[in-house]
Amino acid sequence: MKKKLSILLVAVMAFAVIFAGCGTNQAPVEEGLSDQEAADQVAALIDAIYVQKRTEDTDAQCEAAKAAWDALTDAQKELVEGEFADPDYFGRDTGDASKDDPRNGDDIGENELLVVSFGTSFNDSRVADIKGIEDALQEANPDWSVRRAFTAQIIINHIQARDGERIDNMEQALERAVANGVKNLVVQPTHLMHGAEYDELMDSVEAYRDKFETVKVAEPLLGEVGSDATVINADKAAVAEAVTAEAVKDAGYDSLDAAKEDGVAFVFLGHGTSHTAKVSYSQMQTQMGQLGYDNVFVGTVEGEPENTSCEAVIEAVVQAGYSKVILRPLMVVAGDHANNDMAGDDEDSWKSMFIASGSFDSVDAQIAGLGQIEAVQKLYVEHTAAVMK
Repeated sequence: MKKKLSILLVAVMAFAVIFAGCGTNQAPVEEGLSDQEAADQVAALIDAIYVQKRTEDTDAQCEAAKAAWDALTDAQKELVEGEFADPDYFGRDTGDASKDDPRNGDDIGENELLVVSFGTSFNDSRVADIKGIEDALQEANPDWSVRRAFTAQIIINHIQARDGERIDNMEQALERAVANGVKNLVVQPTHLMHGAEYDELMDSVEAYRDKFETVKVAEPLLGEVGSDATVINADKAAVAEAVTAEAVKDAGYDSLDAAKEDGVAFVFLGHGTSHTAKVSYSQMQTQMGQLGYDNVFVGTVEGEPENTSCEAVIEAVVQAGYSKVILRPLMVVAGDHANNDMAGDDEDSWKSMFIASGSFDSVDAQIAGLGQIEAVQKLYVEHTAAVMK
């Protein structure tokens, strides 16, 4: 009980000094604290911005959290641990944020192409995957102003606090469009499927539909979901071919058959979802089979559908007789899930569990999102063009 009260007290102190430190060069951490108390105070500040709702205090909270972190010693930073906070929040090097473009400028004109992504705090992945798609869309549509929105406020806050880069959420992006007098709005989701995030996007768009003369929403990457695991389409075929070709090339093989002869199985890892759209993963496995990709397997971090769980995929690969495994994301962005859940060193990562099974001679991981593949970028361009007609 005493420990809980101590943690609560530290959290209360942290929130109390948020505004005292904002707008100044002083870090909002009280003097005279022990190393652990100072670390706990920073953890509370990080937890305060690890939220999905933006408020009028968010900018100040992001500034306060970073200032407090910068004031810690290296030893104190290692002690930061909260409900969501850890030393990696500010301390992990994910690349150069200055190479990114938040695409939050005004002077949009009458025609806006709003590219909506879940987002990622991994800077290099954001540049390669999300910016890569946005750049391709801008090149293909020079008469339209491409702008960006992320749906994950948690990620927006992380990037803003750590790197000072400000990315619009959906409401901010749509308000920006209205304020700029946009008449024709096209929304291109970078989401993989018609899942929960896509549904939330549509709710946001509907709330602003009467603010524009025309509003059109393009398909997500895999197109329509379909009723069961047997339903496939040209979008799924294109993605299956593209990601497999990249995986084979990056693994150093001339062909998928050459990898197969060497005993290699490729496992593509999606996020997974409880949404009815989860059948999309089973459809992708069906698509792999239809293409004759016998040594390609589809799994999900969440293990939904059930046959995409790590245990189920390990068993399938073993039963198929492959001795080597290469893991790669079936995700638009190679962010936290790819780096940690798939390829991380913790015992519950897919790489660790495949190794721990003792069934394979080698287990390797390729960390690259779908968004950086040229054929995938082309597919988004085609989806956008289809609704612009």
